[in-house]
Formats: sequence, C-alpha cells, structure tokens
Amino acid sequence: MIYDYLIVGAGFAGSVLAERLASQRDKKVLLIDKRGHIGGNAYDFVNEYGMRVHQYGPHIFHTNDRKIIEYLSQFTEWSKYLHRVMSFVNGIFVPIPINRTTINMLFHRNYSTDADVQTFFDQQKEYIAEIRNSEDIVVSKVGRELYNLLYKGYTKKHWGVDPAQLDPSVCSRIPVRTDANDLYFNDTFQMMPRNGYSEMFRKMVAHSNIHISVSTPFLDVPSTTYNKVIYTGPIDEYFGFMFGKLPYRSLRFEFETIDKEFYQPVGVVNYPNDYDYTRITEFKQISGQRGQYTTIAKEYSLESGDPYYPIPNNMNSAKYRLYDKESKKLSTVHFVGRLATYRYYNMDQVVAQALSIFDKIATIQ
Repeated sequence: MIYDYLIVGAGFAGSVLAERLASQRDKKVLLIDKRGHIGGNAYDFVNEYGMRVHQYGPHIFHTNDRKIIEYLSQFTEWSKYLHRVMSFVNGIFVPIPINRTTINMLFHRNYSTDADVQTFFDQQKEYIAEIRNSEDIVVSKVGRELYNLLYKGYTKKHWGVDPAQLDPSVCSRIPVRTDANDLYFNDTFQMMPRNGYSEMFRKMVAHSNIHISVSTPFLDVPSTTYNKVIYTGPIDEYFGFMFGKLPYRSLRFEFETIDKEFYQPVGVVNYPNDYDYTRITEFKQISGQRGQYTTIAKEYSLESGDPYYPIPNNMNSAKYRLYDKESKKLSTVHFVGRLATYRYYNMDQVVAQALSIFDKIATIQ
C-alpha cells in the first residue's frame, strides 16, 4: 500500500492530524513513533500498585479554548482537577505561583488585602527600562529576594542556563498574584482524561484508515510507501543538523512507590535550591485515586537525552529560523508540534496548531 501521509510521531500533533485526515478526508495514514507506544510524552499507564503514572512527568490539561475540549471529548470523558503546586524553601511548603499566602509565610506578614501585597511588591521590585530576559521579567515584578528564593535556582536546574540567558516568555508564563488564589493555572477548563491519556490516544487513532507502527524510526520507512509527510520530531534532526544542533532539555525520572496514603501536600512540589531534582510529582493527587500506596517521581533535568523542551533565547531562535526557511522549500512536508517548530507549547496549543494545519491541508486538496 502507498499511504497518503506518513506521520512521524504519535503524540498530540501527530495523532490529531492522523485522526482528522483519516476521518474527515478519507486519507490513508501511516502513523509511526520511534518509542514503543503512542501518546508521546503524555503517555501514561497503571503500575503494579494500581496507580496511574505519567511516564514522562506530569501532564495537566488546561485550556481556555472550548473548541479544543469539544474536539478531545470525542475520545475521552473528563475528571475535574485543579492543579496546585508548592515550592519547598526555607524548610516550608509555600504556594506557587506567588500569592498572598506565599508572602505571608516567607516574610512573616499578615497581609489581608490585595493592596497590601501589591504595596509589598512595589517596594521589592526593581525598575528595568527594557525587559530582555527571564531574570528581568521576575525582578521587575517581585524583586530580587523572591527571584533568588523561588525562580533562579529552579530555572537554572530546569533549563541548564541562568534565567538571564532565557527569553522573558519562559518565566512570564507563571503569574504573580496579590490574592490568596493557590491554583497553578488560570484557565477556564482544568481537567484530566478520566481513564488516562493513553486511552484517549487509542480511541483517537482507532480508525480503519490509520495504520500504527511503533518502535519505528523515520528513516526505516521507505520513501516509496507514502506521498506526503507530517513531521513532529526535532526539525534540526530532519535536516541532518545542517546548521548545527538546536539545544533541547531532556528529563530523567526516578519512580518510587511508598507505603503511605500521601507523600506531599499537593500533586507537584518544586525544589528550587539545595536539591539535585527540580520537583517531585505525586500521581495519586492528580488522578484522584485512593489506596494504601502512593507513587512519586523525582524529576531531574538533563542536557542530553530525548528532547523535551526547546530552549528559548535569541541565539537558538536565530538558528531555528534557518531550519524554518529550509522547511518552507518542501511542499510535501509539514512540520508540526513543539519540537518541529521549536516552540514551548502547552498541550492545548499543540492541539490547536494541529487542527489549524489540518484546515490548511484540507483547503488545498
């Protein structure tokens, strides 16, 4: 068989496009992934203790886009989950993003109004005429002491570079609050697939027009077996690193199951300073499961390994633009997703991008 499309990567971008092309355009799709499963980094499974675990770190679904929820709801039911994160500093757990409670706990204050906290921030923050990087964005909002306590160490461990070497967008993703709201996200829709991401992906690609082949590298597929390509892997790898490698951060996880109902106060706790790991996830808190045991994962950020995050700064963006220019010369290849477009996208943004690409493809066929 000659497939209409070879889709490289069975994460959100690849699976959404496979589903749309198969179900809406009656296209024959070969969906491959070099890993031994579909679902990309959102892959989850139930371990021997009955806990639903995210193999590649916590994936919390949140969006303000109702159309994204309506689309994904074809393949899953949802469980409401409001994500809370704390940071372990000065021997105590404090809410992240910074809020009124964070300030009261760290600085031994008793603020009760938004105005009190805003006045505190105004006294702490530094005036910076031109915001050039992630250090500037934080220091200009909350000052250097909070930056050093909660941002600098964590960001440097996670990204492998000082916040002063990262685009402002990295740290500006995290809001700063003057009220007592302790939710990590502000989005209207905050929820988890009721039976896990893996089941959602299985239903998404369960179409007679889609053939799935896992543990299959891109270069192992003969070019004579497909007409067009949708590529969701690292764009520099596709072009043989002709302009040099784009830097990505990788992750390593240490999983542990403990004979204890709960290990920590919330689903994710950040460790910004004196620890090798960046954070600990307790999956029971995210899935809403109950039981005698709880499974945690300590997360370590690495310079090499499977690519997880593009590193946003001016130098890397300039190199990416060289690859992007090459990609536009290819009429039969579409580059989609976090790695292929070198963007630090959330899951809903990847789904939105994939649906947008499908609409473009559909109009030219």
